[in-house]
Amino acid sequence: MSLELSFTHRSLSKSNNYLGRAKINIPAGPRYTIHGMRRLFIALTLTAAPFALSAQTAEPKTAEQAFHNIVQLKDIPADQLIPTMQFISSSLGVECSFCHVEGKMELDEKPTKRSAREMMAMMMAINKNNFGDRREVTCYSCHHGSAHPASYPPVQESDAPAHAAPAIAEPAGAVPTVDQITEKYVAALGGAEAIHKITSRVLEGKILVGGNETPIEVLTKAPNKRVSISHMSSGESFTAFDGTAGWMGSTGRPAREMSAAESGASGLDAEFYLAPRLKEIFTQLRRGRPEEIGGVECETLIGTGPGRPPVRLYFDQKSGLLVRMVRFAETPLGRNPTQIDYADYREVDGVKTPFRWTLARPNGRFTIQIADEKTNVPIDDAKFAKPTGVVK
Repeated sequence: MSLELSFTHRSLSKSNNYLGRAKINIPAGPRYTIHGMRRLFIALTLTAAPFALSAQTAEPKTAEQAFHNIVQLKDIPADQLIPTMQFISSSLGVECSFCHVEGKMELDEKPTKRSAREMMAMMMAINKNNFGDRREVTCYSCHHGSAHPASYPPVQESDAPAHAAPAIAEPAGAVPTVDQITEKYVAALGGAEAIHKITSRVLEGKILVGGNETPIEVLTKAPNKRVSISHMSSGESFTAFDGTAGWMGSTGRPAREMSAAESGASGLDAEFYLAPRLKEIFTQLRRGRPEEIGGVECETLIGTGPGRPPVRLYFDQKSGLLVRMVRFAETPLGRNPTQIDYADYREVDGVKTPFRWTLARPNGRFTIQIADEKTNVPIDDAKFAKPTGVVK
């Protein structure tokens, strides 16, 4: 139900860039007015996956094998290094250049890089010695978006209450069960029978990011195929899931496979019958405490499955519709969250779908606004398949 978007950092357009030995192929795209190396992380993460160091069928490399001068994170999968750096960047509120020499990322000239290695070792030791090697403490536990952790609590600066309002109290009487929440969601969309009568959708609309608008098409097909096509002035950008794995690419460049973790997230987006299949997708689904989102009281469900981190789902208590999904991508140092808000539900051929959704991460966000939806349109499976050569 969400969309991943790729765009090019203006200073990196039409060039190849290196982090150690690994080459990042930056696709040509619109040159948005975005500056700073931190924005490179946005460009990388909004493509739905870090760059592919090798095909998924090849023997996976470690970070030490793929990059120069890796000291603290030698044994992690190579495709986890960029998401891990993004987690550090977001946790400290800094850009790449805070620790790295731009253009020569492998150099150790900056003391902040040496400090970062020491902090990683300290964090891992705390978790090992105090929490049974479970990752309870992360960079964000102390930094909270600041390069320098605060050593004392802030003073109260107004007469307003010093603490946040308490969580929404449980409603009086019987609380809804997991089954009741999921069944209400299915009914709110139009019912299981109506949902299964639809087997494909073609959506047309626009992406809104950084004050710019770009036309987009989203093609989806049951049970789990999806491709989004951004129509930019320099060509087209593709993000797809072919029913098995995810890929992305842009006109005139070779398509690239997603990492396993990001391909899993893309596969969740591609679930055509998400509502009736929630309990199949998440083998463990439990109710969380009610929460309020934008003034709307919501029921929450927490879903987990083998090898995947928790996903939180928020349903409007009155309508039963899904208004938010928060999913997480694991890194060796912590989880990177992705939040998707759904709105503007409209009924087309007996089934409601969101015509507006906003995807946000710690360092970037964009919105998709759909203008037109057609259902049960014949779509050739080739539309979702990864091209063997350059994308045309």
